Amino acid sequence: MAGVWFATVADASAHQQAMDVVPHGKYRAMAVSPLASGRLDPPDICLLYATPGQMIIFINGLQWSGYKKFDWSVVGESACADSWGRALATGEPSLSIPCYAERRYGGVLDDEMLMALPPHCLPKAIAGMQALSANGLRYPIPQYGIQADVRAGMGASYPSRNK
Repeated sequence: MAGVWFATVADASAHQQAMDVVPHGKYRAMAVSPLASGRLDPPDICLLYATPGQMIIFINGLQWSGYKKFDWSVVGESACADSWGRALATGEPSLSIPCYAERRYGGVLDDEMLMALPPHCLPKAIAGMQALSANGLRYPIPQYGIQADVRAGMGASYPSRNK
């Protein structure tokens, strides 16, 4: 990676050392399949590609009950380590900005982000998003714009404060 992504061998080495990886020998191969197919039952990790607006609603769904602050990092190129590598190593959801290679060779669009998470997190996120939707917080997120008075929307979102 030196001379392509990083100025020196030391920089490339620092990049490699910064990545989260699963313990050596834990996995011998990788299989990828759409979740809906049921071919991997259960999968070790799930990948979700979404726009930033969709992603924040998904994250809010994960945080609806049993709130937990999420901390994520960015190693730069090698988003696979930021996403599924980190999620496999930690057992926690991991958000990533897809890298050049994912976009160039994997077909990831410019407006997409990547969340990797263990499958047991999906029902929690879905239940949380359903609760948020019942409160009027759903995707697409309608904008009021700079010419509108936001008090009506704020009053609907926070009715106890609308007095």
